[in-house]
Amino acid sequence: MNMRVIESEIDEQVVSSRWTTAIAILMILLGIIAIAFPFFASVASTLLFGWIFIFAGITQVVYAFQSRGAGKVVFKLILGLLYLLSGILVVANPFEGVLALTLVLGITIFVQGVIQVSMAFQMRRISSNWGLMLVSGIIGIIFGIFIWSNFPFNAAWLIGTFIGINLLFDGVWMLTLHSGQRRALQ
Repeated sequence: MNMRVIESEIDEQVVSSRWTTAIAILMILLGIIAIAFPFFASVASTLLFGWIFIFAGITQVVYAFQSRGAGKVVFKLILGLLYLLSGILVVANPFEGVLALTLVLGITIFVQGVIQVSMAFQMRRISSNWGLMLVSGIIGIIFGIFIWSNFPFNAAWLIGTFIGINLLFDGVWMLTLHSGQRRALQ
């Protein structure tokens, strides 16, 4: 290989590593804030999902009207209206939305944990920091089960706390994983 090509690849990986480091630090900070203010993190995350559903619904409705020849407009329109209605209901009733989001988040964190455990075992030959990813995955599995077992009690603070802890651990493993790669490049 040409020396310039190798230097270019290393430069790209270092820049990518800087972005990854910045994202990891941001995740750690957001995790700490969510742990410190769990109720607000719960409501904020619920409202965010509600607005995402509203925008997705509007987009789907517009798509339905613009794609008349690409399939059944009625089904696309119904899907868009369901997204829109779901988003409006969550934004109008954020506390009820917290309960629904708590259940969905419990399932998501559990599945994410299972995937991270699987990925950690695949990464053990590539990175010496694979153990942190494994710990993060195991914690995700435990948190998912804990959310299900305490549902709906304590949902208002539970979702924010778990989001915070999950962000914190994800940020830590991302930071350590990529710092190990950066050392290997030097």
